[in-house]
Amino acid sequence: MALPFLPGNSFNSSIGKSHFHKSQAFGFIGAGEVPRLEGSKPGIGGKLLLGQSTAQNLSVYPKGLGGDKPAWVAFDKQVLRFFAYFQEAVQESRVEQYRVRSSVILFYLEDDTIQVNEPKIENSGMPQGTLIRRHRVPLPAPNDERFYRVEDMNVGKDIVLHGKIFRITDCDEFTRNFLRKLGVRIPPSETTPKDPYTMHQGEKSATMQPFRPYDKVDNLRQFLDHDREVLKFFCYWDDSDTMFGDMREMELHYFLADDTIEVVEKIPPNSGRDAVPMFLRRSKLHKTLIPLQLPGVVANRTVLNVFGPMGHGGRYLLDSLKTGAVEREHYHESDLTIGAVINVWGRKLLLCNCDEFTKEFYNSKYNIVNFESITLSQPSVTEVKRQLPPYNGFGSEVDSQASCLNLIPKQPKQDFKKFIDKDRDGLNSNVLRFVGKLDTTRPIDMDRRFIVFYHLSDDTFTVFEPPQRNSGIIGGKFLERGPIAKPKRSESDPTSHYQAEDLYIGSRVEFNKHKFVFIDADEYALRYMEKHSDQFPHANISLILSKLRGPAASYIQHVEDAFAGADIDNKKQLPFDKFRVVALSLAQGMLNDHELMTLARHYGDKVYPLLSSLIRIIQKDLKLRNFTGFSQLLAALKSCDKYDEGFVSKEKLRHVCHTIGLPLSDQLVDGAVMNCGSKFGGPIDYNQFVQLLNWKDHPLPVETGTKVAAGTSGSWSASVEGWTSTLGPIHYNALIEDLKTH
Repeated sequence: MALPFLPGNSFNSSIGKSHFHKSQAFGFIGAGEVPRLEGSKPGIGGKLLLGQSTAQNLSVYPKGLGGDKPAWVAFDKQVLRFFAYFQEAVQESRVEQYRVRSSVILFYLEDDTIQVNEPKIENSGMPQGTLIRRHRVPLPAPNDERFYRVEDMNVGKDIVLHGKIFRITDCDEFTRNFLRKLGVRIPPSETTPKDPYTMHQGEKSATMQPFRPYDKVDNLRQFLDHDREVLKFFCYWDDSDTMFGDMREMELHYFLADDTIEVVEKIPPNSGRDAVPMFLRRSKLHKTLIPLQLPGVVANRTVLNVFGPMGHGGRYLLDSLKTGAVEREHYHESDLTIGAVINVWGRKLLLCNCDEFTKEFYNSKYNIVNFESITLSQPSVTEVKRQLPPYNGFGSEVDSQASCLNLIPKQPKQDFKKFIDKDRDGLNSNVLRFVGKLDTTRPIDMDRRFIVFYHLSDDTFTVFEPPQRNSGIIGGKFLERGPIAKPKRSESDPTSHYQAEDLYIGSRVEFNKHKFVFIDADEYALRYMEKHSDQFPHANISLILSKLRGPAASYIQHVEDAFAGADIDNKKQLPFDKFRVVALSLAQGMLNDHELMTLARHYGDKVYPLLSSLIRIIQKDLKLRNFTGFSQLLAALKSCDKYDEGFVSKEKLRHVCHTIGLPLSDQLVDGAVMNCGSKFGGPIDYNQFVQLLNWKDHPLPVETGTKVAAGTSGSWSASVEGWTSTLGPIHYNALIEDLKTH
C-alpha cells in the first residue's frame, strides 16, 4: 500500500544520484554537420520527464555500418507500396450494411510520409482518388507524439490512419526485398474480401439487356500501331476525253491509321488552273457509286415497328440483326497496287509509282517484290519565250521592263553585296578611269579628249571633257552617271550593258551614238586590272606570254635581232616608244595597246615625275580634301625618332601616314620620299617631307599645262595625253628569256 503524498511521508528522489546535469537540447543531423533543436531530451540528470519514453533503435545494423548520406539522399525516389482495404458502414440501406473499399498505401522512405490512393471504380458514385494526401501520419493514442515508421508497416497488420482502420493484404516486389534486407519477416499475402454491393451490381448488369444496343467499333489498336504511317502513290487522271482536258498528275495518300484516302493534285506552273489544296478530302473511298438515296433509306439502324403516338410517349423496336442495313465496300490497302485503276467518284486514277516507305510496307506484309513503275507519254509542250516590247525611251529601260514583267511594277533589284564590296574604302576608290577620244573623222572633234569613269560598285559610267584653251568647246560633264547599254545588232536582241571586262586601252565603245576609243588609263586602273587579271585578260601577263610563245618559238632569233637592232647603245633596254614599234612589227596584230602596256609595265622601270610637278599635285590633292593636320603628322613622326636625329625609316613613315589618315596614295608618298634627300632603303628627313606636303605654309605656284603622271590622283583639268611617256626603259632581254621558257 502506497504512502499518502504528504509532508514527511515521501522520500527524497535525489538520494543515491550522482548526475544532476541539465540535458543538452541541441543535436546534430548526419555526421555532426548540421545542428538542430530537439524537444525530446530528458530532464535533470537524464531522468525521463512525465510522458517521455525511451527512443527505439530503428536499425538492425550496428552503429558505424552503412553510408553517411542523409535519408533524403540515400532513399530519394524510393517508395514502399502496400495494398490494403478498409470497411465503411452504410446506414439506412436495405441493399448493403457495409462496403469494402480497396486502396494503395504509399510509404516514402526519404521523409517517412504516407499517401493513400483509392482506385477509381466506374459508376461508384463516390469521390475516389487520393484519400489521404502525402504527409507524416501520427500513431493512434496514446502514442500520438510519434509518427508511423517503416517498422510499423507489414503485410497482415492493421494500421489506423486518421480514424480509419486499414488492413494491409499485400505489397509489391520492391517492398518485399527492402523489408527482407531490414530483417523483417513478411507474412504471406491475404485476399481482399469482396464488396457485397459491387457483386450485386455486377449480377444486375449481367442480366440487363439494353433497349437500344449499339455496335462498338474499337479502332484504337489500329490507330496506335499505324499512326502517322501513310502510303503514297503517284498516279495520273486521263481527262483528255473531255473538252480542254489533259493528263493530270495526282498523289494518293492512304492513311493506315483509319483506312482513309486523300488525293492531292500537282498543278504545274502556268497551267491556268486554280491551286486548290485538295482534290479529294480525306475520307473513306467507296468502290462503287450509289445514287443519292432519300432521307432515312440509308441509316445505321432500322426501325421495325412503332407503338403509340409519334414523339413523346411512343415506343419503337430496332432491328438488332441489321436486315435492312446497306453495306458499302470501300478501298483497302490490299486494293492499291502499281497498275491498278482506282475509281475516285467517277474519275479513273491509274497508280504508276510509289515511294520507298510504301514499297517496304508491301514487301514486308504482302511479300511483293516487283515495283516496276509505269511511265506515261506526256504531250510535248513548246516553251513560249517571253518577248519584251522595244524600249520606248521613257524612263530607264530597266523600269520599262519591270512594267512588262509584273502587273504591278516593282522596283528593280540592285546587287547590294557588290555595292558593299566595291564601294569606296579610304584611298581605294574602286573607280577605273580611262582617257578616250572620239572615233570620228571630223576635224573639230579629233582633238577632243574625254575622261571616262567606270564605277565598279554599280557598273555605271560618268564621262567628263577637260576644258581646252581656244578650242571653242565648253568642257565639263559630258555624260550623266548611269549604266550604258551596248548597241544592238537587231531589235530582237536582248539588251546588255557594258561591264568592266569590256574596258581596256585600245577598246572601242559606243555611248549613246558616240563612238569612243580608249587611249590611256590611270595608274589605279592599270593596277586594279593587273591585280584581278583573271577578270581582265588583256592585263594578264601569263595569257599574253602564252599567246606569244607559240609563234615566237619558230623565229626567236629574229626577235632577238630586231630588239638588238633597235638598241643602238647596247644597254639591253629600250624606251617605250621604240619598244612599242618593235613589238607591234613582230606581233603582227596579235597584241593590242593594253597588252603592250602590260608588257612594258612588267618588264620596265618606274619613272617618278619631277619634284615641282609632283609637289603641286600632292598639295592640290590635300587642299581639295581639306587636310590640315600637318602639325599632328610632324608630332607623330617625331615620336618615332627616339634619338631626335630628324630621320625615320620608310616603313615607319608610311605607317604614320596611314595612322594619321593622310589622303594620298602609296605612289605619291613614295614619289615625295624620293625627293627628301634619301636613297632607296635609307632614312628619310621627315621635316622636309612635312614641309613639301604643307600647302598652307609652303605653297607652290600653280603651273599651267602640267602633264599629270600615271598613277597620280591629280585634277583631270590638266593635260592628260602622253601618260605613257612616264614609263621607264623596258628590259627586253627578260622578255626574250620568258618567251624561250615553256
